[in-house]
Amino acid sequence: MQDEYDFSKAERGKFYDPNARHNMPLYLEEEVLKYFTAKAESKGVDLNTLINDLLKKDIDLIEGIK
Repeated sequence: MQDEYDFSKAERGKFYDPNARHNMPLYLEEEVLKYFTAKAESKGVDLNTLINDLLKKDIDLIEGIK
């Protein structure tokens, strides 16, 4: 590394995007991941799609109770 860096020609916020979308990582326990991976493969769908569909159904159930 250099002792000093020249930022005199730098542009503040050059890569800033206020509409950027950030996907947060989600960590599943190993047994849960294995189960849903097998289910997704047997149904021929992507694991993310399967998990999102299940969570959406849970949201509908939760909201239906209110």
